[in-house]
Order: sequence, then structure tokens, then C-alpha cells
Amino acid sequence: MSEQIVIVNEQDEIVGLEAKARCHLGDGILHRAITIFIFNDQGEILLTRRSAPKMLWPNFWDTSCSTHVHQTETYEQAGERRLKEELGFSCKLEFISKFQYQVKYKDIGSENEICTLLMGHYDGNINPNPSEVSDCKWVSVQQLAGEINNVDITPWLKIAFEEYLAHITEPNKAGM
Repeated sequence: MSEQIVIVNEQDEIVGLEAKARCHLGDGILHRAITIFIFNDQGEILLTRRSAPKMLWPNFWDTSCSTHVHQTETYEQAGERRLKEELGFSCKLEFISKFQYQVKYKDIGSENEICTLLMGHYDGNINPNPSEVSDCKWVSVQQLAGEINNVDITPWLKIAFEEYLAHITEPNKAGM
């Protein structure tokens, strides 16, 4: 049986489950996803390169980790699960923002997601799963800003980075 992921309406209300592969065909079916930025003690962001067998955006640089949300999971639980599966570690994750996007990849398929951006901290060993991740690197926020428009960056990495920058530059609402 293929992996079932949560499909939603534009208000992020669950409307059912669908096979992961079917959610990515044509224009895609709107579904829940998460993407994560992991920071180390030096304030660098972990980026991962998607493995060559990936159907969409193979060999592109991605956030630290991305995945789909299963029926019984919160966004944070999905992130913790996938960090272990892709990178061999887990850490506490914090909600940063949520965004919706739809983008086609060649004539192969699409992403059509309501995506939650999570952030965490980790400074230990990374053991990438080669079927998911072909490479990883730590980059400074400034370095990523300089590389964000490269052709080998996933579309959701670009959006998530903009969301992160907006989050860290928002005025402190508690002090207003």
C-alpha cells in the first residue's frame, strides 16, 4: 500500500487522505507538509541535497528536512519522525510560520502544499539516509541569502527562507 498523506482545503482543514504519489501528479492535490531549518551552535543552517531517485527536484538543495504529515501526526511530530528517518537524529522543533504554494516540476508533477516551517537546534552527528539525502552542508544565513536564487535550490527552500527572514525581523510584539 502506498503512503497516505493528509489532504486539506485552503483553510488547512482535513478533507481526507490520498496516496502520496497521486498528490504530486498533474497540478497536485493540496496536502499538508512541513519543512525544517536546523541551526547549529554557530548559527548556521543545515541544508540537504535531495537524492537522485526523487521524483520531484532530484539533486536540488533543500531545507534541513521536508516531509508530509500523516493522519495521526501534528506538524511537529511529522518533523521529528522525518529528521530521524532522513538524518538520523531528532530535536525539539518550534513552529515559525505556515505558507501555501503550488509549483510544477517539468512535465513530471507538482507540489501543492500548505507547508509549516519548523525550526530546531542540533549540533551532533548527522547520518544521512542515502535514499533521501545525497549530501548536506552547514551554511550561514548570509551565505544562503547569496545562493538562494541558484537554479539548484528547491522552490520551497526559497519560500521558507523568506518566511524565516520575515519572522526574525518582525518587531517584538510583546514590547509593543
